Amino acid sequence: MGGASTAAIVLAAGASTRLGQPKALVEVGGKSLVALAHEHLSRAGCSPIVVVTRTELAVDVMLALPDANIAINASPEEGRTGSLQRGLMALMNELGRLPRRVVMAPVDRPGWSTSVVVDLLNHDGPVGAKHGTTRGHPVVFDTTSMETVLASKPNTPLRDIVSFLPVDVDAPYLHLNIDTQEDMLQLMEHETELMAYFLQ
Repeated sequence: MGGASTAAIVLAAGASTRLGQPKALVEVGGKSLVALAHEHLSRAGCSPIVVVTRTELAVDVMLALPDANIAINASPEEGRTGSLQRGLMALMNELGRLPRRVVMAPVDRPGWSTSVVVDLLNHDGPVGAKHGTTRGHPVVFDTTSMETVLASKPNTPLRDIVSFLPVDVDAPYLHLNIDTQEDMLQLMEHETELMAYFLQ
């Protein structure tokens, strides 16, 4: 598949203060969001896959994904860019170099599937998923955009660092963003259709 030898990072370090429970461990169809993201990326041929989480969630994430490569972001409150930097450094430690490309998927944006990753990897440059007018995750970084991220301050919003070319994908649930209890209710309402979409 197109993802063979492409590294990936799952971002699972958010505090989830508004949700009241760790987003990474929210379950849909009997699987945690962190396990689902890891599964999609693995099926797309991505390797190695690094899961970035916060110190207090590390044990739970390790139990959910016993074979995963876990990286800790000790300062997750600084934002997503800092977590991405931790993931990139973990990949460099494992590979001995910066990967050529990296897929990044945050656990709180679960409305994508294995085929979305494969579609994205058929395009060059920094690209991101788009369904209709909705843009979302996952996104793919090339070497230049990874170097730009690593050179940035951890609290700089990612949208201010990298511009992703939108790629049209089949992802009708791309809008899902698990941030509040209302978002959780929407996720549960779509659970059956979402699981069917994942299996396509």
